[in-house]
Amino acid sequence: MTRSDEWTDVLIVGGGPVGMALALDLKYRGIDCVIADAGNGEVRHPKVSTIGPRSMELFRRWGVADAVRNAGWPADHPLDIAWVTQVGGHEVFRYRRGTAADRPAFAHTPEPDQICPAHWLNPVLTKAVGVHPNGPLRLRTTVDDVTDGEDRVTATVTDHASGTTHTLHARYLVACDGASSPIRRSCGIDAPARHRKQIFRNILFRAPELAQQLGDRAALVYFLMLSTTLRFPLRSLNGSDLFNLVVGVDPDTIDDENSAGRADALSLVKDALAVDTPVELLSDGEWHLTHRVADRYRAGRVFLSGDAAHTLSPSGGFGLNTGIADAADLGWKLAATLRGWGGDHLLDTYDADRRPIAVQSLEEANANLERTMRREVPPEIHLDGPEGEQARAAMADRLRNSGAPREFDAPQIHFGLRYRSSAIVEDPRVPVREGKPDEDWRPGSEPGYRAAHAWWDDSTSTLDLFGRGYVLLGFGPDGAGGGAGGADGGGTAGLERAFAERGVPLAVHRSRAAGTTGGTDRDVLASLYERRWVLVRPDGHVAWRGDELPDEPGEFADTVRGHLPVA
Repeated sequence: MTRSDEWTDVLIVGGGPVGMALALDLKYRGIDCVIADAGNGEVRHPKVSTIGPRSMELFRRWGVADAVRNAGWPADHPLDIAWVTQVGGHEVFRYRRGTAADRPAFAHTPEPDQICPAHWLNPVLTKAVGVHPNGPLRLRTTVDDVTDGEDRVTATVTDHASGTTHTLHARYLVACDGASSPIRRSCGIDAPARHRKQIFRNILFRAPELAQQLGDRAALVYFLMLSTTLRFPLRSLNGSDLFNLVVGVDPDTIDDENSAGRADALSLVKDALAVDTPVELLSDGEWHLTHRVADRYRAGRVFLSGDAAHTLSPSGGFGLNTGIADAADLGWKLAATLRGWGGDHLLDTYDADRRPIAVQSLEEANANLERTMRREVPPEIHLDGPEGEQARAAMADRLRNSGAPREFDAPQIHFGLRYRSSAIVEDPRVPVREGKPDEDWRPGSEPGYRAAHAWWDDSTSTLDLFGRGYVLLGFGPDGAGGGAGGADGGGTAGLERAFAERGVPLAVHRSRAAGTTGGTDRDVLASLYERRWVLVRPDGHVAWRGDELPDEPGEFADTVRGHLPVA
């Protein structure tokens, strides 16, 4: 059965969190889209529980941050990471992170990370996006064929619920169709492996009495130090009775029925626990970890995002968050192009901005994984008495000094990665930041980086000023600075006119008053942003900064809107 052709601005293939994040960004910008997802909306095996702070900032922009925070994680449950011989056994080292309710406010963000596994996150995003016919998300719907044309992408779409097939035309298509991405393959884009493939098992189970038995020894994540197969995380998924155990599998023995890779799931869970507690097995699934970044993120009018563009080790929790940031970068660029004010090469900057970020995040995640894989565990740490205590103290020092907590506290990955496309005007006075920032580091206003959070007034973060279009922030005694603007004698009129002539949305916000507001001293705020003028893009990344406004406002506007070719 067939029906007539359909048109949309953007066709998103894949309705996971990244596809829905892109739909939220497009909705925020008034752009029409259709999401085709082959599933029925159910999450059979919860995964990915930590939503990083940058993703939470984007959810704040899209109006879903509160729903994510209130999805179910108990505010009083510890967010600690514990390295243990067994859960409920000897504790070797604990990285204390407080609880969602009592941890101190973060200086670098108004939206700290939140625990929200997929079985909570997906319904939140689904509700915000909307299921067809009241929204763009179409479940049990596949895209069976794609043709990239000069002015459109044409797709054959099948609704498996009704048995209908029709043709859908879109100005652009975004593949969020997973690590094996049929669309990526059909475009002839390779995603070569960067590190050795590894095999793991996820064992999902309920232990309704375990949290009460652990008491103040409860944690968010327990890193086991038991064997080569049981040295990976056992994680609480809901802060009460639902847990996931990651088990290593030796690929050389996967066909051996007696290998650890084939060991009985209930026995593995019992081995991981030092306490006798009822356990209900829910699922046991094998998964293959690959480390890949696509060779390119664009083929004509087709773009890759999320796992279709990159697959990372879950160590550090960067994978989903990298995908959500893909959506935030691509969303405004598609909207700008569809609205007619994006430059001729703006969409090319998506690859230039995002691919290097994926590579850096992949390497950081793999370093976290390798740290766990290489860690030698002396048998003495399992002993009771002084010898065991001494061995555990020595191991705790090694964990602390080897950077083990870095896996769970990585602002340099969430906030410290830099875009360097042709739409970014670099500040030659500031060298590229290298290495790990120290404990006092926080984002500033270096071009290409996400602009710093500070309280603009009692309830408004600087981040709340960004999103719809470009934002020019002015600092100083009167919020003004010298420079061009031509005949306007140093004001912003020339720059505003140049943007308006090109249809580029621009808002100007001046920090005029001295004193303190919203907990931020205005002098501190100006010091944080470092220059008298800072131009921030719709995605919240700095496009340019300087103490004088540009001498050629028109040329400058063309640069930041992506009119120049990407090198």
